[in-house]
Amino acid sequence: MTKAAPETVRVDLGPRSYDITIGPGELRRLGERLRAVTTSNRVAVVTDENVHALHGPAIAEALSDFQTHMIVRPAGEAQKSMAGLEVVLDSLFRAGFDRSDTVLAFGGGVIGDLSGFAASIYKRGTTFVQVPTTLLAQVDSSVGGKTAINNSYGKNLVGAFYQPRLVLIDTDLLSTLPDRQVRAGYAEVVKYGLIDRPDFFETLDAGAGAQVLALEPDALRDAISVSCLAKADVVAQDEREGGCRALLNLGHTFAHALELTAGYDGDLLHGEAVSAGMDMAFEFSSRLGLCSAEQTQRVHDHLSRLAMPTRADMGRFLTDPNALLGHMRQDKKNEGGRITLILARGIGHSFIEKSVSEADLLAYLKDIST
Repeated sequence: MTKAAPETVRVDLGPRSYDITIGPGELRRLGERLRAVTTSNRVAVVTDENVHALHGPAIAEALSDFQTHMIVRPAGEAQKSMAGLEVVLDSLFRAGFDRSDTVLAFGGGVIGDLSGFAASIYKRGTTFVQVPTTLLAQVDSSVGGKTAINNSYGKNLVGAFYQPRLVLIDTDLLSTLPDRQVRAGYAEVVKYGLIDRPDFFETLDAGAGAQVLALEPDALRDAISVSCLAKADVVAQDEREGGCRALLNLGHTFAHALELTAGYDGDLLHGEAVSAGMDMAFEFSSRLGLCSAEQTQRVHDHLSRLAMPTRADMGRFLTDPNALLGHMRQDKKNEGGRITLILARGIGHSFIEKSVSEADLLAYLKDIST
């Protein structure tokens, strides 16, 4: 993997630009990084019980020069709800926070999405900082300003685009991450290669992917840097997903339908659904004659070799094709009543298809349900 991958990535959004700092031990530098983006001395740290138990003393030490207010929530996707949002907002109000103070997300994607949305609407917006503690959050959800909660209609359907002032990525925090969570995060890493960076996919497929899963420090730092740079480039072009940013949802329309079917109880992690969803996106692309069977098989083989979930592992969530199609109709990317999917003409050659035939899609879902 290239040693030229940056350890500081700039997300270029004019007056809303910010840095992503990446490396071991970054948490120890959180105080000085915060001083560069805020004049307030008050920080509300939103985290979950698992992260707090593992890293609570470390975040307290990193913020020892600040007045900190801890908001500790149960772990799990269920926190991304109206009820979970109300708890965070109520805690901020009771603590007397104002718009100049900072809301800091210290956790995975659930905590980042929940606290980011809270920061975006609390008194019409307060300073927001991301300190992601999972691989998935470090390479994807902490970057780009998407914040949201779920509802009964689907995933991330209530939210806002709200950029952080800083994303601080400490790769040492991954040492306590369960293997299942590491694999869930890897799905978002390989996604960037499958979208438009075939050389990155080649590097991962040649062995770097296994090194990332083993948390080998150099491979991990470089993979995170390349992933963040890839996402930063897209976000700089299309901050609010009016165009090319939709490419970052490769596999996600299938994945969100699977997650809604599974329920948000931890039975199916977001990254696991994305892994299977990318397998399905390539499979469906091949069925439509867009992608060769060889390229589709190579994606499947890469995921399988690294013990990543594929479509074959999703059987229990594929039993009702019509319900899955109904879930996919709720996707945020859809326009004019037509389903939008990210499809592929090959590895590194993904594209946005805004007029997917529902008949073709339902036929595919019916075939794989049997």
